[in-house]
Amino acid sequence: MPWKFVPSLPTLFAFAAASLLLAATPGPDMTLSISRALAQGKKAALFVVVGTGLGIVVHTLLVAFGISALITASPTAFLVLKTGGAAYLLWLAIQAIRYGSSLSVTKVTEAKGTALSNIATGFSVNILNPKVVIFFMTFLPQFVSADDPAVTGKLLFLGFFFIAIGMPVNALVVLAADWLAAWLQRNRRVMRAIDYSFAGVFSVFAVKIFLTQSR
Repeated sequence: MPWKFVPSLPTLFAFAAASLLLAATPGPDMTLSISRALAQGKKAALFVVVGTGLGIVVHTLLVAFGISALITASPTAFLVLKTGGAAYLLWLAIQAIRYGSSLSVTKVTEAKGTALSNIATGFSVNILNPKVVIFFMTFLPQFVSADDPAVTGKLLFLGFFFIAIGMPVNALVVLAADWLAAWLQRNRRVMRAIDYSFAGVFSVFAVKIFLTQSR
């Protein structure tokens, strides 16, 4: 089949929902984008968004080819990775309920950077953040099977699909940065609703993978 690298529709819907929720949850990339928009303008912040997307491209390539090699070498090791990933997703859900999302935005005066420097800043935020590395290594494997001959293609597809969902969300955040930062900080109930949605989705994924592996 020429499209064998495309996951099934249920997998795509589940992955899209999780990715959209993750993209809408404030984190280091969103904080950086809003801060840069307030300090240097929306154009500079959009270059930051491009940089964060490029960082995810690198993680996608590393995970896709690295995990494919792991499956070839040891399906058992891949099972351990997926189990650890499920545990990590459950831990993220608990942390979201206990501590909530964080959005710390301070408007500071800074010299305007070049397009390249803003892209490099966004890239470094994602490529050097250990939480992003760990998350990507544990998130993507939840949506593939060790015995799937098209596992590499599917991991690549999911990684770029993740970028296709996340970058428009980040761009919209930048365009609305002036009022979004203040609105989110004023409406803590909305933030808590996001936290509980985040926790619910990833708890379901974690339980699903645990039950599948116990059969």
